[in-house]
Amino acid sequence: MALIDLITPDVIKIPLESNTKTGVLRELAELLASANKIKEVEPVLDALTQRESLGSTGLEKGIAVPHSKTPKVETLTLAIGISPDGIDFDSIDGEPSTLFFCMVAPPDQSGPHIEALAEIARLTQSDSFCRLLKEAQGPEEVVELFRE
Repeated sequence: MALIDLITPDVIKIPLESNTKTGVLRELAELLASANKIKEVEPVLDALTQRESLGSTGLEKGIAVPHSKTPKVETLTLAIGISPDGIDFDSIDGEPSTLFFCMVAPPDQSGPHIEALAEIARLTQSDSFCRLLKEAQGPEEVVELFRE
């Protein structure tokens, strides 16, 4: 499954309303629920929070990739949140995170999960791509950037 197959306007939120790590995780889990990608917010939020307790998924250059595995999903799901002002996500470089790629997968599906993580890592190496994502005015524009 290609990453673009997971990216639809209903799983993208610009701008994120939350300004805390916990708030962002909840907001992204609720976005997945509103898009009918998950049935229950709390178990998914618990899985994401538990994963964060092992070590922050805040990377460098404003990128965060909160992710977890839980039997509460049937297939790999993805939500994208953009916070132009940035949020303290305990990132490796100490800088605020602005681009959030939240992935949740079933425990028995490591392949697609790892492939999606790798594709996100590859795409976000491009500073210009990340800048365009941060400047996107709506979910449709984000989808189009990934299609290009």
